Amino acid sequence: MAIEVSACFPPNNSSLTGVGCKYTGQSVKALPIRLITVGKRRSPGVQLVVDEYAEKLKYYCSFNDVLVRSNPKNAHDVKAQIEYEDKAVMNLIRSDDLVVALDEAGRDTNSILMAELVGDAGFTGASRLVFCIGGPYGHGKKLQERANKLLKLSSLTLNHQIALLMLMEQLYRAWTIIKGQKYHH
Repeated sequence: MAIEVSACFPPNNSSLTGVGCKYTGQSVKALPIRLITVGKRRSPGVQLVVDEYAEKLKYYCSFNDVLVRSNPKNAHDVKAQIEYEDKAVMNLIRSDDLVVALDEAGRDTNSILMAELVGDAGFTGASRLVFCIGGPYGHGKKLQERANKLLKLSSLTLNHQIALLMLMEQLYRAWTIIKGQKYHH
């Protein structure tokens, strides 16, 4: 299963109000969202912000956040660590999930395209939209092959906790764009 996000760059800065999104103001099927991150325990401040956005997202869709701990036993063996994390993440993904892996080699996106990805997901036949943030060495081979989409949040190298916060905010922003709400100015 693959999903293609069409590039949509409306003229006259209409993207600033969400007008450029093909779903703005329309009814879309809200797939449950699962967020899988690989890493260490989150700092209390980061977890506070994640919880805040998780509560906001629940007005639009079901949301589930799963933290897969990095494998400290194999920290000296990068290959073993990646394989362990890959297996742990793959065990959390169902065959009918639409999987988006965040990766530095992924496709650039913006807020309008993220909203269209969320909106498009409801029309794919998938039962859930899953976003994956990899461990310190990235995603394993199985997840890279399984992912329906590879996206990057930024051309900058981001700490995993910062990437998580950016994704949470962008998911919330995506829903406000779809609903035509004033959050996205």
